[in-house]
Amino acid sequence: MSFGSFNSQQQHSVKAEINVVPLVDVMLVLLVIFIITAPLLTHSVKIDLPKASSNPNITKPEHVEIAIREDGSLFWNGELVPKASLPARFAIEAKKDPQPELHIRADKLTHYENVAVVMSEAAKTGLVKIGFVTDPTLSQ
Repeated sequence: MSFGSFNSQQQHSVKAEINVVPLVDVMLVLLVIFIITAPLLTHSVKIDLPKASSNPNITKPEHVEIAIREDGSLFWNGELVPKASLPARFAIEAKKDPQPELHIRADKLTHYENVAVVMSEAAKTGLVKIGFVTDPTLSQ
């Protein structure tokens, strides 16, 4: 730091000096801390952990596909079935573990009433996984 004198005839000039003493103090403190803590970081305990396999065991439930045509005819996985046999078939499928998914595929011109009847019969018997199968390429 520079101090000025009481002599007013001297030109005042600003001196820019970097004081490195605090920087050296901080560096010495950090050096001491690292010297003390470095041996503690290398101390470790050897542990033999068991090896585990991470292969997931995924069992996909089967699905039942119900196709509904425009005239109201029903197909159970491609097999023509009467409407009266649906509740009995749904009850059998609802008792299985895991419960199969019900996929409903309806023609474009099928009345919604036919789809609603199938959905309500499936829900009454306890089938909870009901989905719709659509073909996006046919939407025009």
